[in-house]
Amino acid sequence: MSRAFVKDQDDAPEELAERPISTHPNLVTTRGLAAIDAEMDSLRQRIAEAHAADDKAAAAWLNRDLRYWVQRRSSAQLTHHPDDLGHVAFATRVTIRRADGRSQVFAIVGEDEADPAHGYIAYVTPMAHALMNRKVGEWAEVPGGEAEVVRIEALAD
Repeated sequence: MSRAFVKDQDDAPEELAERPISTHPNLVTTRGLAAIDAEMDSLRQRIAEAHAADDKAAAAWLNRDLRYWVQRRSSAQLTHHPDDLGHVAFATRVTIRRADGRSQVFAIVGEDEADPAHGYIAYVTPMAHALMNRKVGEWAEVPGGEAEVVRIEALAD
């Protein structure tokens, strides 16, 4: 009989590859740090539930994710917005106006808290790099064309 049709006795999951860790500094906002802590709490609860259900595969996946977040938490560098909001920086929200008249708003945050669909972009992205250190009124060559910085605000702590 083929091994494909025989259930392993111990149901042990295959060894999972670790989640890749970015080589960039792990800058986080207060919001990002809270999200990491919440994710770790959630994973610990789900791991307990997986163990209670004797779901070894789920526990293995969840433990792998927990190891990732523990590492990210230990390397997190809490970074607040600058006191001087005269230029675009980490932990700022920037409003731009593109050459075609469209306005967009981006919050520049850490890699793990990025959510482009909701306007949160990682500080390592091409858009963030194009906007960093620009002042209100300055133009930048951004992905998709040129844009003018029209407003800079601090992200809430």
